Amino acid sequence: MSQPLPTRPTGIPGRAREDRVTTPTPVLTARNVSITYAVKPPVDAVRDVSLTLNKGEILGLAGESGCGKTTLAYGINRLLKAPAVMTSGEVVFHDPAGDIDVTRLSGDALRRYRWDKVSMVFQGSMNSLNPVMSVRRQLHDVFTTHRPGMGRAEREQRCAELLRLVGVDPRRMSSFAHELSGGMRQRVMIAMALALDPKVMIMDEPTTALDVVVQRGIIREIMRLRERLGFAVVFITHDLPLLIEISDRIAIMRDGRIIEENLAEEIYRHPVEPYTKQLLSSFPSLTGDRGGFVRGGAA
Repeated sequence: MSQPLPTRPTGIPGRAREDRVTTPTPVLTARNVSITYAVKPPVDAVRDVSLTLNKGEILGLAGESGCGKTTLAYGINRLLKAPAVMTSGEVVFHDPAGDIDVTRLSGDALRRYRWDKVSMVFQGSMNSLNPVMSVRRQLHDVFTTHRPGMGRAEREQRCAELLRLVGVDPRRMSSFAHELSGGMRQRVMIAMALALDPKVMIMDEPTTALDVVVQRGIIREIMRLRERLGFAVVFITHDLPLLIEISDRIAIMRDGRIIEENLAEEIYRHPVEPYTKQLLSSFPSLTGDRGGFVRGGAA
């Protein structure tokens, strides 16, 4: 007997699934991407992966630790560092002014792509704030680097707007990282990722190490901002039930490959791959006998 589809958490905005855009418009496409760590022996971390992200949608990327999710995200955003090398494939950003071949970008063009077009909230990002710099200075640095013509007063106003947008009091701009809670630090990092109005945000385990109440607040914020600003999201996590709840589509990754991709509801109701079924069965149910699992796994 099939399980009922999880409902969106109370208070999270979001269009009903039947209201999603029926004619999706691609905003980012990865084709046949392979990434290798050039060590001895070489490690093929991403193997011939193709993905399309559509305008305004949430694409969930799920899989166990070490399956290549983060490496793929770094490849899409041209953030790979040695010994990681993209050995094949292409990444195309579909800009209104014309397609951008991301794999060929360099210098100022690459800098404009990062954060202007595609931003990233890094894994463990709530611990990424510089401990000896105030929130104000770190937010200002985004604009002095990418918007050098912006005056100080304008930067200050924009920084205050960003903090309000993510639910942080602008007075916190004078604070340092150790003076903020984990949830507030994560919200500041999301504000930085939103600073230049990107069309795509890649979120790598954005709620890791946060307690469940704070996690829920962060998820609500992401959903609200996506609805308000219209950016698309690649949401990376091992938490498949969470992705079923918030995503439009889900891609399941294992051993560097995408082994299954479908609408979130289809992944939940009609998983094809045994590995996907195992992921779904690995989370305990909130109803039924104690020890039971979501899809009838071993008690």
